[in-house]
Amino acid sequence: MKKGTLLNSDISSLIARLGHTDSIVIGDAGLPVPQGPLRIDLALTHGIPSFLQVAHAVTHEMQVESAIIAEEIRQHNSQLHDELIALLDALQQHQGNTISISYISHEQFKQQTQRSKAVIRSGECSPYANIILNAGVTF
Repeated sequence: MKKGTLLNSDISSLIARLGHTDSIVIGDAGLPVPQGPLRIDLALTHGIPSFLQVAHAVTHEMQVESAIIAEEIRQHNSQLHDELIALLDALQQHQGNTISISYISHEQFKQQTQRSKAVIRSGECSPYANIILNAGVTF
């Protein structure tokens, strides 16, 4: 049995296969998943697991270089935005690097998901609870 904290075999395997600048998406329950990227559906019921729970578990295992967020989250889900930024700030400290954060429109965000290796669907049911994480390197 795996000794680390991430027990989901699909996500663990995905992270192990990422190369520098490869991206993955963590999305809310309503984010459309385009054909192409692997779909990893974790949603059990309304809010379970939450977007932040999934983001925390994934970023605990993944070296993150940059992130892309829909700009609408700042106005329509400001509390979650603040918590997400706090998570990324803590991750920067833990990794010892600066994580570049870009904001794009939600429509551009949905288009960008097509280039990701996978979309991980959470049970989150609040607006714009989505992020694209771009892999960094540990050296």
